[in-house]
Amino acid sequence: MTNVVNLKQFRKKKARDAKASQAADNRVEFGRTKIEKKISESEKKRDKKKIDDHKLDKDS
Repeated sequence: MTNVVNLKQFRKKKARDAKASQAADNRVEFGRTKIEKKISESEKKRDKKKIDDHKLDKDS
């Protein structure tokens, strides 16, 4: 004999699993702390300033 499967429960479980998978992907992609964001922003500013300071033609 085969087991009877409730399709409503199956669909809900599938949707929950999909949401959990999406949440895990988002945590990896956007899961930086505030301090990490500030550090990377300050590094970008420092690098930009260093490049601008070494330019021969300054726009002033």
